[in-house]
Amino acid sequence: MELAGKKVLVLGAGRSGTAAARFLVARASRVALNDRKPLEEWSAEARALEALGVKLFSGDVPQWLLDHIDLLIVSPGVPPKNIAVRYAERAGVEVIGEVELAFRFLRGQLIAITGTNGKTTTTALVGQLLADARLPVQVGGNIGTPLISLIDTSRDDGWTVAEISSFQLETTDRFHPRVASVLNITPDHMDRYETFNDYAAAKHRIFRRQNEEDWAVLNADDEVVASWASGLTARKLFFSRRREVEQGIFLRERTLVARLDGRERALLRADELVLRGAHNVENVMAALCMGYACGAPFESMCETVRRFSGVEHRLELVAEAKGVRFYNDSKATNVAAAAKAFEAFTEEAGRIVAIMGGRGKGAPYAPLAPLIESKARALVLIGEDAERIAKELGPHAPAVERAADMREAVARAFALAQPQDVVLLAPACASYDMFADFEDRGRAFKAAVRELLDGTADRK
Repeated sequence: MELAGKKVLVLGAGRSGTAAARFLVARASRVALNDRKPLEEWSAEARALEALGVKLFSGDVPQWLLDHIDLLIVSPGVPPKNIAVRYAERAGVEVIGEVELAFRFLRGQLIAITGTNGKTTTTALVGQLLADARLPVQVGGNIGTPLISLIDTSRDDGWTVAEISSFQLETTDRFHPRVASVLNITPDHMDRYETFNDYAAAKHRIFRRQNEEDWAVLNADDEVVASWASGLTARKLFFSRRREVEQGIFLRERTLVARLDGRERALLRADELVLRGAHNVENVMAALCMGYACGAPFESMCETVRRFSGVEHRLELVAEAKGVRFYNDSKATNVAAAAKAFEAFTEEAGRIVAIMGGRGKGAPYAPLAPLIESKARALVLIGEDAERIAKELGPHAPAVERAADMREAVARAFALAQPQDVVLLAPACASYDMFADFEDRGRAFKAAVRELLDGTADRK
């Protein structure tokens, strides 16, 4: 793909768009960067691109600019129905995303991981599995480092492990991972997709270019994901917590078992995992399947799994005081993820005081009701969807309180908790009403906890 001299418009001045614009400038493209936010709200990194010759535009894209571009790069947060996107498509301009652009220049082999929940933990674990097995590897994508920022460090004999969102998959074309996995699919982003099937179809695009030489790793327990198996040309590996699979990894009683080409091998016991929750058993099995597809030995991978403690903002233990433990699961940005967070705590852990709320995604909160009834001591609600959550879940909770900000929410939750209880940030919502992203929300929670507990003797 020749970029020198091409006139390229990048829509979205976030992390992805900024990285794409920087990449294009380095390859002698003539670049314009647009975001609806006022320039003063752009990041310093985005504004600094002006010094490199990038033209910055805030607000709506001028029509004259759309009439003079050769290529449009769309950031994940920009919906396909955006007027500028539709105008460019009608004019015959190629429209792709940062991930597609990155793939066209990336060297080596690509592992792509998507799903509604568990993407980040599984992506990080796969990266660690390969690194500990002495395979050249780098990790990026939706997990933090834009895929396009990994091009210069990619190598012909290496692997790139990438977390990929449905938004990113929408704007792919030639995107072709050697190993691809869909971990699960539950309703999410219903504020963007018209139907659940539209959302699932976006996820399915991860397999679109795969062939007989590739690997597809599928959740046999997910009805939608499992149903795709017969239509895929790639070699298939399944993982399951509920039944034995013919080719892949499954849970037999409390032991993870690999069955591959008719031969079985016991790997490790689920009790050996540091990661909490049944959902993380699934994430580990998926990661082991992907590691196997890449040639990593099980001996090394099992040792890595035994010491892997997870990633920030995913059931992260923050502190303990007066017998109350504080967990940060800010990445629980949808109802299904919040449910998995609740399920990770057994009765021995006491009751849960949950901090929930934010910008809703259009999905009902009702599926959480049984968990609220059986596990919660109280709900502390924040953000735009607090009233809706109170209406749908309030009748199932022993107590419901509201807080104006994270500091107040943490203080109220601690006051409601009893010894052995858990204060759990599991919002079930996006963060953009009050925070820059889920990471910013998680950091705010941790800062509020540490401020509250400052000087407490048994703080961890």
